[in-house]
Amino acid sequence: MNREIFSWYSPALGKDMPVVSYGHYGFALLLVPTAAADYLEYERFQLIDAIKPWIEAGKVRVFSVNSINTESWLNNNMLGEHKAIRHNQFNEYIYNEVVPYIKNKTSWETPIYVSGASFGALHSMNLFLKRPDLINGAIAMSGVYDLTEYSKGFWDEQVYYNSPMHYMPNLTDHGILEQIRRSPHIHIVTGSGAYEDPGSSGKFAKILYDKGINYNLDIWGQEWPHDWNTWRAMLPAYLEYKL
Repeated sequence: MNREIFSWYSPALGKDMPVVSYGHYGFALLLVPTAAADYLEYERFQLIDAIKPWIEAGKVRVFSVNSINTESWLNNNMLGEHKAIRHNQFNEYIYNEVVPYIKNKTSWETPIYVSGASFGALHSMNLFLKRPDLINGAIAMSGVYDLTEYSKGFWDEQVYYNSPMHYMPNLTDHGILEQIRRSPHIHIVTGSGAYEDPGSSGKFAKILYDKGINYNLDIWGQEWPHDWNTWRAMLPAYLEYKL
């Protein structure tokens, strides 16, 4: 399996940001880490090994980026306003730097799907919904789509605009909605075991339904907790049956 690490100084974030890629061909899968993790997290917890057959077969080329959650929502020493600013800088990094990087490493016609688990699921869904012109769909695993779960009581306009549970009910831009509706792959997947919140996934799916957006809500059983064994099973299942 081809593995490459590349890094550049990010103008949006003001620091070097590494990206790792796996594979050589196929659609692009952009992985966003959980919580406070780094770009090698999915490799470290064997999720890359779990999807290795699809990578080696040239069906998917995976790209994984660093999280900056410890510089935003998980930094208890920052003001809420500054956390929101840093989060928006991360969004700009993905849209203006990572997406063009992926296109240059693949092709400008290659679709990009974004995926993540836990906090990475919220970020993944948010990145897709805000820019469906750049990102073609999302596989969100074990997510809670309400950013106030992480903002520790802070609320402002930028929390609203990065919290899909809040902004999607009020989204009226026809062009953006039509781009979202055209996506064949909006997957909301969760277990029902320890520390999972399938109710949150159901509530968010209802919001998409009310907007006329096609999606797949898949709630796995009680034997699937909020942990890596679940995600190592979920992502291969969607590569095999859904994409």
